[in-house]
Amino acid sequence: MIVNNEQQTGSSKSMTSYLSPLVQDIKPSGIRKFFDLVSASKDIITLGVGEPDFITPWHVREACVYSLERGYTRYTSNAGMPELREAISGYLENEFKTAYDPKDEILVTVGGSEAIDLALRALITPGDEILIPEPCYISYSPITAIGGGIPVGIETFAKDNFKLTAEALEAQITPRSKILILCYPSNPTGAIMTYEDWLPIAKVVEKHDLIVISDEIYAELTYGTKHVSFASVPGMQERTILVSGFSKAFAMTGWRMGYACGHRDLISAMLKIHQYTVMCAPVMGQVAALEALTNGLGEKDKMVESYNRRRRLIVDGFRSIGLECHEPQGAFYAFPSIQNTGLTSEEFAQQLLVEGKVAAVPGTVFGLGGEGFIRCSYATSVAQLSEALERIGSFVAKIK
Repeated sequence: MIVNNEQQTGSSKSMTSYLSPLVQDIKPSGIRKFFDLVSASKDIITLGVGEPDFITPWHVREACVYSLERGYTRYTSNAGMPELREAISGYLENEFKTAYDPKDEILVTVGGSEAIDLALRALITPGDEILIPEPCYISYSPITAIGGGIPVGIETFAKDNFKLTAEALEAQITPRSKILILCYPSNPTGAIMTYEDWLPIAKVVEKHDLIVISDEIYAELTYGTKHVSFASVPGMQERTILVSGFSKAFAMTGWRMGYACGHRDLISAMLKIHQYTVMCAPVMGQVAALEALTNGLGEKDKMVESYNRRRRLIVDGFRSIGLECHEPQGAFYAFPSIQNTGLTSEEFAQQLLVEGKVAAVPGTVFGLGGEGFIRCSYATSVAQLSEALERIGSFVAKIK
């Protein structure tokens, strides 16, 4: 019997027919797709990755190492170490005036991303509409779609400092609207919301009986004003799932440590999914996170001071080049307009990469309102930022 190569390997058969249509319809990450080009290039200054350039402080790493030496390698409670949940509870109450019972209102997760996924899966009934102010973090819409929800973008504008307005929110609400996802301070715009900004949003949320997922991963990174949690607005805590973590403010991206806080009924539902999928967050990371909250607040503040200096450098730099740039008051991103160059965001970013040797992210990957902008992270050294601004300035002068 003669067996051909196709029969031997089976390689000619496509396996896509077995995939869920929900997954097939999801586009690959626009950021990762773009930065595949960066990895193949040399002498590139990257302003694209949303990651601190600081290394996790030594004492936090040492706490992890010491825990391993003592044999801390077992599962923790599904919800996370009680000591860590207590520390998170105290921290949020002291810093942001939001009080949660560590026993049943706090869940430690594998990064803030898992917390967002758990919240959406616990809440979505197929066909529910999920309201998402944009430009925004790229994961919200895909995760919503995977969960059977319908993402509904709400465009925000530079003229409003990329703040969500009650009028824009109200305009997108239908009888199927169920969840509002918030991300302030914002990735990618650096926008923040004040207490006064939140009040009319809270009225709309209450009027239409919405549940809110508030992604506050950049809460500690604000400049000139203190972050105001949406959950701290009167009447909003019980209908808000607050999501945060240690990646950005504590320079712990690779540790994948996050948490969700909310009404015990909501957290209990999320816990059921969490315990059947990941069991618990890694114990070594939890030990490190506890050390960061207990003894690392001073280092966090120093990092914020450094980001603030870089923020001023990059904003002033873009304006001197001739690119309008709204004032980011949070996170570590600038979102300059490139509309006066005559190029689309994609064209500008690709040409800047090839000709200027600087990597930035096209604003279009962040949804509505992103065209005409690029996202640039200033979580890199002053020397790198200065050189990048010189290269961008030369590139813009050339194409104008």
